[in-house]
Amino acid sequence: MADNGLRGPWPGPKGMIPEPVQNAADANLATRRYLDAILIRERLIGATEADLTLRLFGKTFSSPIMTPAFSHLNEALKKTDPDRRPMREYARAAADLNLVNFVGMESDETMEGIFATGASTIRIIKPFADHDRILEQIRYSKEHGAFGVGIDIDHVFGTDGSYDVVDGFQMGPVTEEDLKAYVQAAAPLPFLAKGVLGYEDALLCRQAGCAGIVVSHHHGRMPFAAPPLVVLPEILRALGKARTMKVLVDCSIDDGRDAFKALALGADAVSVGRGILRPLLSGGTPAVEEKITQMNGELKQLMGYTGIKNLAAMTPDVLILPD
Repeated sequence: MADNGLRGPWPGPKGMIPEPVQNAADANLATRRYLDAILIRERLIGATEADLTLRLFGKTFSSPIMTPAFSHLNEALKKTDPDRRPMREYARAAADLNLVNFVGMESDETMEGIFATGASTIRIIKPFADHDRILEQIRYSKEHGAFGVGIDIDHVFGTDGSYDVVDGFQMGPVTEEDLKAYVQAAAPLPFLAKGVLGYEDALLCRQAGCAGIVVSHHHGRMPFAAPPLVVLPEILRALGKARTMKVLVDCSIDDGRDAFKALALGADAVSVGRGILRPLLSGGTPAVEEKITQMNGELKQLMGYTGIKNLAAMTPDVLILPD
């Protein structure tokens, strides 16, 4: 198998998980290199053991590390292990550890099993050209106990610049007015826009009433996409110090050290994707819980070394950013 540029080969049977192209346009490589180039200052006098408690959208969670918006993993394993339900397995890990759980494009039938785990699940919906389909999935999610809903604003286009087609469904553009309609339909649940990679979109999301955004390049959908942590500071500056909209981050958050860097730069929480994919596919719920517990330890270690006692005390001055 090809190396993914993210600390090791892809897990699972060849072809089950897409292998990114290894060239200069691969945003994942740039993201990994930028994360690794960020260094950390030490501040030990008076440092105490850190508290990882996260408060998000009115609920309290054990950690700012969240599970990712995976999609289609049940279908990917049907031929090799038809009894497995990895989408439900990682949701169960989120429920057991009291984490925010994200889920991507899935059928209502699969979502029902995920909601049944009790995980605080945010369902990320594709930008279908059929807006009624989006509204119906919002309605279903509200009725079945979702913690929040959102939309992938970065999955509009395919590789040829035309509107993408996913599982036979046509994608379409997302306007500010569309976002306002989805926010209203989702109420009182928080509505998030996933795939924000610039301050202009962040400001439009705020104007539309979004409760949060996910700063992400969706594992490199756009060639030469900026690493999320490069654009995160300018997004936060544009939103201002008194911001109420939550700013979450994903892409290449593979361990607790990566999470620390994103949180120190101002993210409210982070999502770990490929970092739990291998454990999930090989060991199910227990392996995911072990991986995230390890990440929590790594995050607490760096918070201790930098004198940061809780998430509210996170500050970028403990970081040395690359030139």
